[in-house]
Amino acid sequence: MSINGDVYDLERTNFAKRICADDANLIEVVEVNACPNTETNNIINEILKDNRFEAMYRKQIEQMSANGTVGCYIRVDDADYYDGGETRGGQIKLNYCSSLNIAPLTVINDEIVECAFSGYCKIDSKERIAVVIFTKDNGMYTCKSVILNDSGKEIPELTQITVLGDVKPFAIMRTAEVNNLDMIGYGYPKLLTAIPNLEILDLSMTIWRRDLEKSDKILLVNDSLCERDEKGNIIPMSKEKKKIFVQVGKDKLPDQDTMIQEYNPTIRIAEISESIEKALSMLSMSFGFGTRKYTFEAGQIMTATEYAGERQDAMQEINKQRGESINYITEICEAIRWFYNALYGANLQELDVKVDFDDSYIEDRAAVAESMRNDALSFNIPKLRTWYFMKKYNLTEEEAAELVEEMPDEGDGSEDEE
Repeated sequence: MSINGDVYDLERTNFAKRICADDANLIEVVEVNACPNTETNNIINEILKDNRFEAMYRKQIEQMSANGTVGCYIRVDDADYYDGGETRGGQIKLNYCSSLNIAPLTVINDEIVECAFSGYCKIDSKERIAVVIFTKDNGMYTCKSVILNDSGKEIPELTQITVLGDVKPFAIMRTAEVNNLDMIGYGYPKLLTAIPNLEILDLSMTIWRRDLEKSDKILLVNDSLCERDEKGNIIPMSKEKKKIFVQVGKDKLPDQDTMIQEYNPTIRIAEISESIEKALSMLSMSFGFGTRKYTFEAGQIMTATEYAGERQDAMQEINKQRGESINYITEICEAIRWFYNALYGANLQELDVKVDFDDSYIEDRAAVAESMRNDALSFNIPKLRTWYFMKKYNLTEEEAAELVEEMPDEGDGSEDEE
């Protein structure tokens, strides 16, 4: 960056990472229940677990806040291929992709119907670019895998074409913001609107640091007090005296007030704090957090958890984005179900995907648990007590129900035996 022709580096606060992480917190997933049927649900969740879905999903939603789009497609490893194109066995793998690796081919009513994904693979110990293209014809999907040579051309003998089914073998998740840029199929990169405010924040921090670097006290000393050599020249100062400057006076001894003078530079704390405060408010608004998600108070940056009013802004953002997240997870689970049935001749039941999100970022868990406790004590309803134990101690419903059964009945006199 340059100011008045002078080029210098800004201090990096890395706040872009912070706001993307906080945005991702709003749709953090705790649990995915793919199907009421226990066997089907266990199979789907086992495949998600084998592919580190929770960790990769968390990474993806943070990336999505920055670049607007992420995706995932299904591939099969170590399968057995038979004449006629039939495929059996193998391991179902999830390939997670960022926007740089996603190329929408056909978009209908803002839904990506056909898509290509790029990545890298190793062929004969040499890294190659791989392109996986999913197209749809007469309601059926076809997967074409292409390997490119050093010149970017297709290697025909390595091309594979597989006919799939009517279930989309990939899923795309985008920010819920309407994309008013010329980016058909892609989500709006929320970090784009935050760049000016991030620059203001970094510039404010740069000014702050420069003030601190120049904040050492300066002493102006009359040359009458300096040591001289035999020729009358002032002896160079030692390293410890580098911050003392000689004030050249007249021939006669100056007044005492001009012998040594102090200069104490001012650090512009109030002005810089106000600049940072406004930049943080603008950042908060650009990400849908309201105006006080981040604020300077008592010498620290506080977040919306300290401000009950801000949770309404966060909830509005959540309600928009969680719908996108549920659709993304549902499409992945549906694709896993189709591939599992096709590869293993199974008959997994129809899915009814339920996603449990982590609300700890927008609600006071202690207050919620206390309210549940009061209801459980006021009303003699075992189910309320079960829910309270589940919330308070993070238990399963079965574990909480066992605790309720072990509780003594009210009025049995067990507490008054003494």
